[in-house]
Amino acid sequence: MKKQWVNEAALEVGRQSGHRGAVKESLRGKSANGIALGLKCGIAAGPLYVAVGTIQALTREGFDIRRHALSLLSNGDLGWIQISNFLLSAVLVLAFAVAAGRTFARGTGGLWGPLLIGGYGLGLFGAGMFVADPALGFPVGAPEGSPEQTSFSGLMHFVCGGFGFLCLIAACLAFARRFFRSNRKGWGLYSAATGVLFFAAFAGISSGNAHPALNIAFSAAVVLGWTWISSLAWQLLKHGR
Repeated sequence: MKKQWVNEAALEVGRQSGHRGAVKESLRGKSANGIALGLKCGIAAGPLYVAVGTIQALTREGFDIRRHALSLLSNGDLGWIQISNFLLSAVLVLAFAVAAGRTFARGTGGLWGPLLIGGYGLGLFGAGMFVADPALGFPVGAPEGSPEQTSFSGLMHFVCGGFGFLCLIAACLAFARRFFRSNRKGWGLYSAATGVLFFAAFAGISSGNAHPALNIAFSAAVVLGWTWISSLAWQLLKHGR
């Protein structure tokens, strides 16, 4: 009788252990699916932002990429399009940052890289919540030149945008260091070049010089930054850690 009881108890323990193993396996599967979804969000973020911004730049009356920053597109009757572009892109970047943090093993760039990408996402979200002041004749009917007085919304847009851009630059450099440490020199050079070029363009546009070449260079740097984010997300989805 005692032997039978021991056997039944052992079988029950085995069943419970198997159940726990199945639960853990299910949770691991769900976690992997969540990470993959976040990485796909990162892949989609760049093409979305660039495509929506480019279409508006080419079709909005009075907009001139040589004079106007994309942030000005948040103004006017169709301003909701760029506002939505900021907010949706921000959500996609934040989802990617979480997925990247769960993909990378701890180590050089493994913590700060994803956190800084998340900071870029927060900057985008703030830029969408706070609209830049009309300027340089856009939207049509706005005074030429810079606004005489910066509104609170315009100031916060500038602060959020600057914070986000600095986070993106730092993220590029953090990942560059990690890639160099792991002997992935191609990705290290690509990340470092993206960060340095973006910083140069950002410094140029922040100087207040309204030369058309600087505006075009900064727009190109924005495309470069988004390309890096989407490419990084693609690599993580394809190769994992």
